[in-house]
Amino acid sequence: MGSPITVPKLGWTMEEGVLIDWLVADGAEVAAGDPLYLLDNDKVENEIAASASGVVRQTGVAGETYPVGAQIGTIE
Repeated sequence: MGSPITVPKLGWTMEEGVLIDWLVADGAEVAAGDPLYLLDNDKVENEIAASASGVVRQTGVAGETYPVGAQIGTIE
């Protein structure tokens, strides 16, 4: 099943964010707390950390806009 990778709400008014880039490759192993991806929120880049340890499976595409809570991958 794995742990979902979702777009976090980074501010009171945030409704969506742009996935700027993945910082790890699809299929790479990460530890909880490792930098996982960059998210643009109101012209501010935020580095989002892995919430769990495991293998990253990306479904989100860099450059695309996603609503808060959208699943953009999984950590298996």
